[in-house]
Amino acid sequence: MGRGPGAQHVRRRGEIADAVLAIVADRGLAAVSLTEVAARAGVSPGRVQHYFPAKRQLIEAAFERGNELSSARIRAKTGADLEAAEPRLVLTTVLGELIPYDAATEAHLRVRQSFQAIAFAEEAIAARLRVLYADFHHQIADLIARDQKAGRIPAAVDPQGTALTLVALAEGLAAYVLTGVTPATTAREQVLAAIAALYR
Repeated sequence: MGRGPGAQHVRRRGEIADAVLAIVADRGLAAVSLTEVAARAGVSPGRVQHYFPAKRQLIEAAFERGNELSSARIRAKTGADLEAAEPRLVLTTVLGELIPYDAATEAHLRVRQSFQAIAFAEEAIAARLRVLYADFHHQIADLIARDQKAGRIPAAVDPQGTALTLVALAEGLAAYVLTGVTPATTAREQVLAAIAALYR
């Protein structure tokens, strides 16, 4: 879909989502509003509202866009074919993306954690996150199982349970970083230590 109304629709939605992420990076999630997003995206407030009638939908779009950009960063660091990359490299890179390390990742993770907070009150969002996390945990578990099969990780390790623990650790530490409880360097060291422990 490179041309036509459909392509323009997708492109405009992406530009608005990028504007949300840019605002969050500059001034935080509280600064996101219809008028601010419109100004940053270079469109009218009515145009923003046409694509995203509610603020929650703006956050949802930014959540999706942030995930897309994160996936692109992961592939840039590990190679386009994740199946061909070393499982430990992919594991380290993916979990490392859950800890903010620059303005772009901080914006993404602020939106990501805010979207999770919305899920506490909205079952539709919670249901969607359950599906996303089931897939995410499965991908992490598969990386662990691959290195387990290669003899790099002990056979006694439970890939699924370990995947759940690692993701929860990284995201919990990310919340601490975003609220100033702990520095990003400390959080990253903790995640790397947890990964290293698997390979002993």
